[in-house]
Amino acid sequence: MEIPYTVEARPDTGWTNGKLAMWLFLASEVMLFGALFSSYVILRAGATDWPRESLNVGAASVNTLLLLASSLMISKARAAATGGDWPSHRRWLWTTVVLGFVFLGIKSFEYSEHLAHGEYPSNSTFLAVYFTLTGFHALHIVGGLLVMLYLLGPGARLYTRNPRHFVNRVECTALYWHFVDVIWLCLFTLLYLV
Repeated sequence: MEIPYTVEARPDTGWTNGKLAMWLFLASEVMLFGALFSSYVILRAGATDWPRESLNVGAASVNTLLLLASSLMISKARAAATGGDWPSHRRWLWTTVVLGFVFLGIKSFEYSEHLAHGEYPSNSTFLAVYFTLTGFHALHIVGGLLVMLYLLGPGARLYTRNPRHFVNRVECTALYWHFVDVIWLCLFTLLYLV
């Protein structure tokens, strides 16, 4: 039996099927990152030495601003798609993609600095936790960027065939991107500031 893709809100939740599925997916992601954050707290509480000073707070601060700006951009892209302003939607979504790639570039620079100084995940619990947490987050950024590139490329044809269906996909993508941003804010606070 095939379940049709609908863009009408469900009477029991008030959300579309796609949005409900995205919220359920994000709930599973909360559990994943919750386990990672809990591990971090337990490991940090038991550590006598936690060499946080090796982290580049300036680069992480720039990355934080980039992701906050990208959240605003994807919100503007969603609003433009909802309002039927296709050129503005594409412009804002491309801006989000560029900001995401700049974030990854800065994160790659940070990783290369650590590796150039012989700071590998196997060297200490702190570096293992740092690379694991930020690595998982970076993978989530890559996933979001791939979806956005799809929506800008082959997926854009759906806009001409079924604009409401397309807008629903953009809304789900925006939810995911906001989640990724919130996770970064938690990582930035835990790893770089506390």
